[in-house]
Amino acid sequence: MRVVALVPGGIGDQILFFPTLDDLKRYYPNAQIDVVVEPRSKSAYRVSKSVHEVLSFDYKDRNSMADWGNLVGTIRDREYDVAISARQSWLVSLLLWLTGIPKRIGYQGKGAVFLTDLVPLKTAQYAAAAYHDLLQPFGVNAPTPELKVNVPKPDIEWAQTEQKRLGVHETGYVLIYSGSDELSHYPVKNWRQIIQDLQNKQPDLPVVIIKEPDDEKFVRSLLASTPNLKVISPNDIGKLTAIIGGASLFLSTESAPLHLSVAVQTYTIALLGSTDPTKLLPKSDKFLAIQSPTGKIADISPKVVLDKIWGG
Repeated sequence: MRVVALVPGGIGDQILFFPTLDDLKRYYPNAQIDVVVEPRSKSAYRVSKSVHEVLSFDYKDRNSMADWGNLVGTIRDREYDVAISARQSWLVSLLLWLTGIPKRIGYQGKGAVFLTDLVPLKTAQYAAAAYHDLLQPFGVNAPTPELKVNVPKPDIEWAQTEQKRLGVHETGYVLIYSGSDELSHYPVKNWRQIIQDLQNKQPDLPVVIIKEPDDEKFVRSLLASTPNLKVISPNDIGKLTAIIGGASLFLSTESAPLHLSVAVQTYTIALLGSTDPTKLLPKSDKFLAIQSPTGKIADISPKVVLDKIWGG
């Protein structure tokens, strides 16, 4: 059986779709599963064990009819038996109908007339579970499996080398990810208060911050007031996952790294703006959420974060 899944969205959306892909592969081990994702999200599949090939298409771009036609042709030429659409979309559903794929699975709602198998979209549940519902037409009604990733061995070895370089390989460490865009960033002054409290109460437990290419000013500001802070810069998702997996505690804003932390079962505290925590995190004592009282992540008090850290 040849299956293609069309999964728009960022890296976090792809990771949340992993349980669906993994369960499909578990029930149909001989299936060849391909995905069509946005170019910015292809890197997510470095840590996927279930996908055969990753095709790219920018769903959000101002695509011409020729662009959509090329995608239809690419999919049609591969002669898939099943297509799965992970979003409600008239255009994507029409595209799948034009490919001639006999079994076309998607959510009830927009574009449903072009699909053959429909499932209800239950938006109130954990996002990974909503994706997993798309397997119902295959007769798969089992509970959603946990997020899992497959980290390449060289990435694990890189992380081990970095942990030794930073001097945290024996002590463990608290890892911080502050967000890659302005809206999801937690203010420097708030992080400074949290880090200083961690260092005062647990001086033998290093604090490590993940630095991305656009974080130079942010990290420099933190280092100016917390000189013992350690910095790491993973350059791909496998290395990032390995570093998260080695942490004793992960503090993160809403982001793809947050889902990676869930996948490697690291104790995690998520700082959220307006997103409902039940949609973002599975039920577990390992994954705690702090939601802003105003919907703005900057308005989360450092005291609230510290109370969650020390109180669990």
